[in-house]
Amino acid sequence: MTMLTKENFNNTLESTSGLLVIDLYADWCYPCKMLSPTLSELESEYPEVSFFKTNVDEEPELAALFKVSSIPMVAFVKDNVFLDFTVGVVPKDELKGKIDSLK
Repeated sequence: MTMLTKENFNNTLESTSGLLVIDLYADWCYPCKMLSPTLSELESEYPEVSFFKTNVDEEPELAALFKVSSIPMVAFVKDNVFLDFTVGVVPKDELKGKIDSLK
C-alpha cells in the first residue's frame, strides 16, 4: 500500500480515479496490526481500487481532516468525496461489502 501524506494528498485525490480505501493507523496500535493483513488481501482482490495507508501520528493534519477519533479507521473516498468509514477491526466480508457497494 502506498503511504498517503499531507504532501501527496491533494495530488493523489486529483489523479486517482475510482474508489480509494485509506487505512488510518498508528504503529503502536495492536488492532491496526490485526487489520493490516486483511487490507493487503483486499488490495490483491480489488486491483481496480486504490489502497493507501496514513500513519495518524505522523500525519495529524490528515487525521484531523478525516476526523479520526479511534483507530484503526478505514476511510472510503471517491471522486474527491468522503463517502464512508469503518472503525475497529472490521471483518473482511464486511469490508468487501462496503467496497462492492461504493466502487
